[in-house]
Order: sequence, then C-alpha cells, then structure tokens
Amino acid sequence: MSPGLLGFVVVALLGLALYLLIKSMNKQMSKIQVPHEGDADDKKAE
Repeated sequence: MSPGLLGFVVVALLGLALYLLIKSMNKQMSKIQVPHEGDADDKKAE
C-alpha cells in the first residue's frame, strides 16, 4: 500500500513550512549587528 496523495500533500506542506522558516530566519539574521574584534579593542582602550 502506497502513501498516495495524502503522503505527497503532507511532504509538500512540510517542505513549504521549512522554506518559509528558513526565509524568515535569514531575514532575522540579517538584522543582527555583530561587533567586529577591532571595535571591541577600541572600547577597552577608552
């Protein structure tokens, strides 16, 4: 017995959800400001 249409729909929905989560994660990651090592050294010197 094969999974048929229901199995395909479930896998397709999981793939779509994964795509949307990765897209959202990339948008959130681009908002993060990462301090560079040179900036940290300058602040310690002050």
